[in-house]
Amino acid sequence: MSTAKTRLTAALAAVAATSLALAGCASSDPLSGGDGGGESTSDSSVIVIGSQAYPSNELIAEIYAQALEADGFEVDRNFTIGQRDAYMPSIEDGSIDLFPEYTGNLLQYFEPDTTATTTDDVYAALQEALPENLTVLEQSSATDQDSYNVTRTFAEENDLTSIADLAGIDGLVLGGAPELELRPYGPAGLEETYGVTVTFNPTADSTIEELVAGNIQLANVYTADPLISANDLVTLEDPEGLFLASHVVPLVNADVADEIADTINAVSAALTPEGLIELNVQYTVEQRSLGDVASEWLEANGLV
Repeated sequence: MSTAKTRLTAALAAVAATSLALAGCASSDPLSGGDGGGESTSDSSVIVIGSQAYPSNELIAEIYAQALEADGFEVDRNFTIGQRDAYMPSIEDGSIDLFPEYTGNLLQYFEPDTTATTTDDVYAALQEALPENLTVLEQSSATDQDSYNVTRTFAEENDLTSIADLAGIDGLVLGGAPELELRPYGPAGLEETYGVTVTFNPTADSTIEELVAGNIQLANVYTADPLISANDLVTLEDPEGLFLASHVVPLVNADVADEIADTINAVSAALTPEGLIELNVQYTVEQRSLGDVASEWLEANGLV
């Protein structure tokens, strides 16, 4: 995931710092979800919802939780677990029933050599690749996928609009989460797909900060991160599909899928790319509480 840069001189620095702190140690709010006075539609005891240790993912998980509570379900939150390798065993063994996921990255987890790249193809391939006890509900139009970013100054100096334009530039250092080094779209993918050679620096939560400081030239940042816009970064185009289309999608235990489908699919239908960025601004930049941001979004979209 990613973090800070310089703020409009003094101001942007402050925003970046606070966002960094939040991204590094995700919220431990009491997470008071809507107490939802509706009649229960669930025959199951409790729906366990998990999330990554990533503010945007945590927000979506809290929206799922409050939407289900409003429809009478009992919910148990198990948030900020970590990266996919850490939480997937709990999903596969049924300890977690529902998890906000991302179609492209999830597909590559189960099928590293997939050739699917477009929105519809990735979603279809994902449904085929999942274990029998797991399924996905409807995908959202909202995306929060990997992207490669440079500073505007670096883009202008090197006439960059696409990842392909990086080929031939010497001394490029790529920053991102430690696991990026072994991902199909990491250093090896850059060289194979675009002929771009980089040195990798595991910058983790300081990725944007390191980019702005000039310690790295290329940063792996999720597209819904509000700091891309706040720091005037340039997201490079990906004409060869190095990154798979990656839409927000609910990953669910097949045993509870039918029970919760109507509630969660309504959330997915209402969640837009712009809406997700705005949610992230409220949570990470404005530092509003997780529960309040989620409940206000649900009310604004007529879902509670």
